Amino acid sequence: MSNFDVIVVGAGPAGLLAAGRAAELGGKVLVLEKMRQEGRKLLITGKGRCNITNNTAIDDFIKHVNPNGRFLRNAFSQFFSTDIINLLHKQGVETIMERGGRYFPASNKSADVLQGLLKWVNKLNVEIRCGHRVEKLIVENDAMQGIQASGQKFIARHIILATGGNSYPATGSNGEGYELARQVGHSIVKVRPALVPLETEGGVAQKLQGLTLKNVKAAVWVNDKKAAEDFGEMIFTHFGLSGPIILTLSRIVVDELDKNNKVEITIDLKPALDEQKLDRRLLRDLNEHGKKKIINVFRYWLPMTMVPVFIDLLGLDPEKECHQISSKERKQIRYLLKNLRFRITNHRPFKEAIITAGGVSTNEISSKTMESKVVKGLFFAGEMIDLDAETGGYNLQIAYSTGWLAGNSCMR
Repeated sequence: MSNFDVIVVGAGPAGLLAAGRAAELGGKVLVLEKMRQEGRKLLITGKGRCNITNNTAIDDFIKHVNPNGRFLRNAFSQFFSTDIINLLHKQGVETIMERGGRYFPASNKSADVLQGLLKWVNKLNVEIRCGHRVEKLIVENDAMQGIQASGQKFIARHIILATGGNSYPATGSNGEGYELARQVGHSIVKVRPALVPLETEGGVAQKLQGLTLKNVKAAVWVNDKKAAEDFGEMIFTHFGLSGPIILTLSRIVVDELDKNNKVEITIDLKPALDEQKLDRRLLRDLNEHGKKKIINVFRYWLPMTMVPVFIDLLGLDPEKECHQISSKERKQIRYLLKNLRFRITNHRPFKEAIITAGGVSTNEISSKTMESKVVKGLFFAGEMIDLDAETGGYNLQIAYSTGWLAGNSCMR
């Protein structure tokens, strides 16, 4: 049996921040990680570049978080984006800020962020044991006493669960932490994929596979009523739709599909032009190129890959000359440019989701300390809490801030 002040379960960003902060305050800290390597999921974030955080102010940051961003106000006020950037700089990790206030390591290597965090905790004499799977939380009189992991018993009055969610299970985030929390009396808000690509009906997306669109507007329609929209970049895939704006909108899509509602996404390919301006432009181009075939003029309006697909959807004769296009046909072209519609049939599985929605209910966690309201001495950090955010470094910042606050609270 080994005695510690704090045991952290999970060596991802939330767990490492929790461990480092508790050790800074003089705690004897043990981190148990069931994988053979720390931070496996961190290594693949941002396509291997690691979008560290975002420089958005706290009030705006909270608006990007579901379902209750206000829960994080205290955690953010104690440890926020400038704090993680400063911490990494002290460990020799240089950062750059890109559009949208997104911070990345200057090297564009997520491994450098992980090594910076490990360097920090190692200096603080945090003990990390990989290959240790936690089987049971030991609770007596509604208070933590320790844990059992890989057949061994470890004693500590303060346990921080930072095991991650269900997304990318190959990295170790397979939902085991939820079961540990449930065993000691916590309720789990239904977990489902978030920031996940979407599958579509028909073959249109497949024909456009690999095409990236920038500066477009996507809208979600639930039972023919607009539910949400976003502006930016997306990509067509062999199964449907993906890319930043689709991932952001996927949260509402997943929930509505779960209710068996009809869900569609429309793409506005010309969001800078209203219906009248777009009609004037179409009319001008058709008049200017009256003798040209319509298929050749479509190239002024769309990426080349989209042209044959669009003409097929409209049922137009590609050889038809522009001066022969009727006002009705022009109206149909205009409508499709503003409303390219896809019926959503499903979302991709957890193994392709960036983050998990749902988790340990925030109603059962103190926002001031991250301590459980059910079991004294049990704390939560990171993705296993029922909090999730949009892309752009928001989710990682939730991990750092809740981890830091949990580690801080253990030693106060």
